[in-house]
Amino acid sequence: MQHVTLSLVDLNRMSDSDFVAALGGIFEHSPWVPERAAAKRPFGSLDSLHGAMVLAMWAANESEKLALLRAHPQLAGKEADTGTLTAHSTSEQDSVGLTRLSADEKAKIVALNAAYLKAHGFPFIIAVKLRTRREIFAEFERRVNNPREIEFTTALSEVGKIARIRLEALLAA
Repeated sequence: MQHVTLSLVDLNRMSDSDFVAALGGIFEHSPWVPERAAAKRPFGSLDSLHGAMVLAMWAANESEKLALLRAHPQLAGKEADTGTLTAHSTSEQDSVGLTRLSADEKAKIVALNAAYLKAHGFPFIIAVKLRTRREIFAEFERRVNNPREIEFTTALSEVGKIARIRLEALLAA
């Protein structure tokens, strides 16, 4: 995980390419989000930076939003098993013990991942750092049978929450 912190002053002074490089991991494998938000600088607060990035996400077309959702890994999925999660995702999933599941929990999450992906066409997304492992499983079970339209919007909202957590960790106080 990147332990370098930046300030808003730093971000506001960067070239567009450096800004995108610094914030490219905030939205999983989707540097187009900070790229589109860069023109809104200077940002006077974390709220304004986060808001500009979330607005860029919501303003994207449906295929871009779907690609953003599909860029996220499954919870305790193949990326976790093979060690190919991003540093952010590894830290997030590890923070609630998703990297240390019992055999029963692992079997349950594998089944939920498969059912959710089949039903919705993108992985289940939840801001894990805001929930306990029990709450994550409960939400997964509750949301798997939601209509796709509801899940599409819910997943994007969760992406916004994840981005906020990642920005808070990156920016110096």
